[in-house]
Amino acid sequence: MRSFGILSFFAAATSLVAPVLGQSCSTTGVTGTAAAGDPYWLQSIKHQGIAAFNADPSGYQVFRNVKDFGAVGDGVTDDTAAINNAISSGTRCGEGCDSTTTQPAVVYFPSGYAACSWLNSFTFNSAYYYTVLIGDARNPPKLLADASFSGFAVIDADPYIPGGGGAQWYVNQNNFFRSIRNFVIDLTQTPATATTTGIHWQVSQATSIVNVVFEMSTDPNTGHQGIWMENGSGGFLGDVVFNGGKYGMWVGNQQFTVRNVTVNNANTAIFSIWNWGWTFQGVTVNNCQVAFDLTTGGLTQDSQTVGSIAVIDGFVSNTPILVRSSTASNGKLAGALVLNNIHLTNVPTAVTVAGGATVLAGSSGTQVIDSWGQGNVYTGSSTTGTFTQDKIAAPNKPSSLLDSAGRIFGKAHPQYEDFAVSQVVSVRDQGAKGDGKTDDTAALQAVFDQHAGCSLIFVDAGTYLITDTLKIPAGAQVVGEAWSVFLGSGSAFSDQSNPKVVVQVGQPGDTGIVEISDIIFATQAPAAGAIVVEWNIHSDVQGGAGLWDSHIRLGGAEGTNLLVSNCANGTVNDACSAAYLALHLTEGSTAYLEGTWVWLADHDLDSGGSKQITAFSGRGILSESAGPVWLIGTGSEHHTLYQYNLVGAKDHYLGLIQTETPYYQPVPAPPAPFSTNSALHDPTYSGSQTSAWAVNIESSSDIIIFGAGLYSFYQNYDQACLNTTSCQSQIFNIDSGSTVSVYSLATVGVTTSLSIEGSPIIPASANVNGFQSTVTSWTRS
Repeated sequence: MRSFGILSFFAAATSLVAPVLGQSCSTTGVTGTAAAGDPYWLQSIKHQGIAAFNADPSGYQVFRNVKDFGAVGDGVTDDTAAINNAISSGTRCGEGCDSTTTQPAVVYFPSGYAACSWLNSFTFNSAYYYTVLIGDARNPPKLLADASFSGFAVIDADPYIPGGGGAQWYVNQNNFFRSIRNFVIDLTQTPATATTTGIHWQVSQATSIVNVVFEMSTDPNTGHQGIWMENGSGGFLGDVVFNGGKYGMWVGNQQFTVRNVTVNNANTAIFSIWNWGWTFQGVTVNNCQVAFDLTTGGLTQDSQTVGSIAVIDGFVSNTPILVRSSTASNGKLAGALVLNNIHLTNVPTAVTVAGGATVLAGSSGTQVIDSWGQGNVYTGSSTTGTFTQDKIAAPNKPSSLLDSAGRIFGKAHPQYEDFAVSQVVSVRDQGAKGDGKTDDTAALQAVFDQHAGCSLIFVDAGTYLITDTLKIPAGAQVVGEAWSVFLGSGSAFSDQSNPKVVVQVGQPGDTGIVEISDIIFATQAPAAGAIVVEWNIHSDVQGGAGLWDSHIRLGGAEGTNLLVSNCANGTVNDACSAAYLALHLTEGSTAYLEGTWVWLADHDLDSGGSKQITAFSGRGILSESAGPVWLIGTGSEHHTLYQYNLVGAKDHYLGLIQTETPYYQPVPAPPAPFSTNSALHDPTYSGSQTSAWAVNIESSSDIIIFGAGLYSFYQNYDQACLNTTSCQSQIFNIDSGSTVSVYSLATVGVTTSLSIEGSPIIPASANVNGFQSTVTSWTRS
């Protein structure tokens, strides 16, 4: 029996009906009409989402308001226990559970303060798998660590186990599906010299921090740090502000993407201990001592340090040093660096080495670094790179990709904070079940046909079975809850000789806006003919057609028929086909994708032990779009023919992209178990190319790749090939005519890092930079 507080009772009694009387639908979407004093709509709507494959779907609570669990939020009361109860209530995946998709939770914090008086190491156990922490987007609540705080971090995404010898709740590379949004985290009441941390964020793909402000001490001897991230494999954070602190961010992670981060009055804005590659898009640093402080020089796996930092569109003022490395390069690669469009005001030193010489002078006035690099630079078909600490070729940036200030465009995760409750329509209120069993195709289609462009369409938590193409029209603004799932199922999607679209976003020729956030697109095997998402929508407004924190997840989860029980690794089984093509950006489309992971599961998230599976998806992301297209913090993994295929594409910005080759290859080698399809511009494979292309680019122009991590870890599930970097011969192919600029390219396990027309060009062995090999830049000329 659940108890309801006043707010929950009100929400349960509120029926959402749309469209609003007198409001006409529009292909350009809806404008919010909330009154100034209205609470955020997410607080007041009826909450009826379910976890379809939970052991007790009718009894499991997905949405939790912390005030229903006793939190007061007055800035005085210690709300720690109440908040942790809200997070952990019910059977959740915590310590001792490696992963799950069946126990999701959205934990909501109304506006106010949550005073935190921790005892010992007690913190917010946000580590519970599949947890989304959301504050009031209209007036973000403050998490206030009081003077007696003695915990490790205000929010901890992967706790260390006391007495565990360094063991943690999760394997960091498997710490998926979590998000933190709309908070002020205030450390200023804790002792200035204490090593108080805002968020401990050791995570992997499908994770995000959005719209968070960190308040820390400005004492010169402060020990405060906003984010501490010592390990992990991917993720995205954006629209984050750090005020004060010893460090704004203290970070180490294989690959990561940051968009729009501001650091004010910290000692060090960003300290990085190690990585294979990071991309920072839009960095503002004011009144710090160092903007980027990098540990460098480790050229082996055992001595791994920072492999590459790529920064585009930086604004740094009143800060003595822009970039400081710990080790000098001395004429050879020892940590790659790319700086593009960096504006300096009163930054005397641009690039230097700790205790050493200045590499690039700054200025006490103003200065713009157009395009500068450190590391091995390649051009054209030359197989020999040049070590460079100087200007490097700048990419051509089409105006369609840039904002009014000349920066790469970015758009924050839509949260519709100005919407009234009456403008939100629930798909479950309109007849969809989301129980993973009922065919919801007709009910969902009716919602989209009636309410797109009239209302915000809220897809309550659940798994919605789709047996025929679901068409999302222009004007649709769609929000999921704890990654609501659209699950393509049935005979319509099973025949690879007759592929069929599961979700069609706009029809060919459609113009308008479509915004989709917090949705997972998936299939139920067998689905060898499923084109999971076909993206046709074209928007004349930058970022008007986009996905935020939405993913394509194929297999590895309950309800997919792609678990270890029926698709154990090492077998080729037609019943374990998950998709024909994951995502197709068609010729007339435009797209803004932020934090989107296109994953064919390599292991089972729900059966315990993260056991490997063998499933098959023919193709990852195909783009034929004439642009503009922004792929910011995206990944595509384990698809048979390719992870990214750009054919006839124009005006694309990709930063950072991440791929993994299927673990089973070369047994069978591509295209098996699929056949090539020339109509979809499938690449052809020579006898020596026995693994999928991570990236293939043909007949394309003005493609900017600003950060890429392309990895091949196995040959037929055996990792011995990593010892000789021979898991795959070639991984990244560009034809002879496309105009492409590549910066901060990291590869693992491959012989050749970049090929032209299928011929090897850049040997990975010439660019060893730790576990990975790093190419600072490749341009056509």
